[in-house]
Amino acid sequence: MIKAAVLGSPITHSLSPKIHKKAYEILGSVGEYTAIEVDEKIFPSFFSESAKNGWTGFSLTMPLKEIAIGYCDSVSETALRINSANTLYRLESEWHATSTDYLAFANLLKVSQDSKVAIIGGGGTARAAAGALNSKVGKIDVLLRSPDRLIGMAKAAPEVSLTHLEMSANLDSYDLIIQSTPVNVYDSYVNNLKNAQGTLVECLYKPWPTDFAKRYSELGGKVISGRDLLVEQALFQIEIFTGKTFSFDSMRTQLLSHVSKD
Repeated sequence: MIKAAVLGSPITHSLSPKIHKKAYEILGSVGEYTAIEVDEKIFPSFFSESAKNGWTGFSLTMPLKEIAIGYCDSVSETALRINSANTLYRLESEWHATSTDYLAFANLLKVSQDSKVAIIGGGGTARAAAGALNSKVGKIDVLLRSPDRLIGMAKAAPEVSLTHLEMSANLDSYDLIIQSTPVNVYDSYVNNLKNAQGTLVECLYKPWPTDFAKRYSELGGKVISGRDLLVEQALFQIEIFTGKTFSFDSMRTQLLSHVSKD
């Protein structure tokens, strides 16, 4: 039986339980998936007890994606490079960490080498996006409140030339924009946008639409929502937790429909 949960703080808004439970139902897998409030202070003791309590795996959200790496027996090369793991799973007696955020971005982002790309933010989600774009684009502009975060972004995408920009930078001419900052952080800059000619990946999904997503769509741009990203990364987690193979296309359609009104 699968015993899994999403951990983070705050966590009450998470759609992950609804997504995973529906997937288990579709696959005929017996299991439970809950949401548990766990912050960085609680995580070490919570995780130390996990092996005794029969857990299959955990999905991680803020603020756990960085610190959890240090508690696992094995960490994927990708998770190490981007310094972010959103998926922990147990194989026999060992805990493994990986990033299905990275895999989701790799599936969702359509670019060419000369695409003009901007990433807003420098946290774990931003690094997963940058890592997925490594070698696929030549340059990425990164909008940051703290330029120190560019160091982690450079490690995540060592083959890409990164440029630090202020949060107020003009984004009218970009082919791809990835907005990864928390709720309300970018709102004061939204009206700077006068033209939308590409794709915006808005990593937030509550509240929806965000001011940025709404403006980008009104200006004629394509928007990929945080709900799309959440379901995409969950597909890989579901595969890991259930041990079953399935059609991602079919499952994606069913899960997106299942949470379309949330």
